[in-house]
Amino acid sequence: MAVALLLAAAGCTAGEQNASAPMTAEVAGTEHVCSSCHGLNGKSVNPTFPNLAGQQKDYLEAQLKAFRDHTRADPHAHTYMWGMAAQLSDSTIDGLAQFFSSQAPAEGSSENSVEVAAGKKIFDDGIAAKDVPPCMACHGEKAEGNITIPRLAGQHRSYLEGQLEAFAVNSRANEIMHQNSMNLSAQEISEVTAFLAAQ
Repeated sequence: MAVALLLAAAGCTAGEQNASAPMTAEVAGTEHVCSSCHGLNGKSVNPTFPNLAGQQKDYLEAQLKAFRDHTRADPHAHTYMWGMAAQLSDSTIDGLAQFFSSQAPAEGSSENSVEVAAGKKIFDDGIAAKDVPPCMACHGEKAEGNITIPRLAGQHRSYLEGQLEAFAVNSRANEIMHQNSMNLSAQEISEVTAFLAAQ
């Protein structure tokens, strides 16, 4: 599978790489494989696959190691990333995380303004009646993330919806996010992800 993706990615243009993130040949080759799903420089055009551009470096490292070690076991992780990360060395993971974190983040997309406003309220204030804390308390005032807490701003809405649903049923294990998402309705998930995608 990795060979097939490498061959597919070979047809992609390399684009300009950020001069602040020089890559070894191994990291550069792996980044081209990543681009076949996550887009050139980590800006995905397919909402199944998250944007990696501008993501927190430590978060990227932690997720790649979790994929490699099979400790992140949600359905998409198993389907797409276990095999892709299986042979990554720590140094390659570090290089990939450095590269993607140094790219300019994807711009937010236009979303339904009513849903965005409702989602901003959840992000800023939480939902006290459901014991849902404000998302901004961990993810930052602009949803930029912090160290091992991911950037959510500008992420694909359907990807975020899927992750919140996975946290809610514990198919993606994270106790904090399980507690924060398990009481959200489908409408509330739709609203908060509309807000995040628009940032």
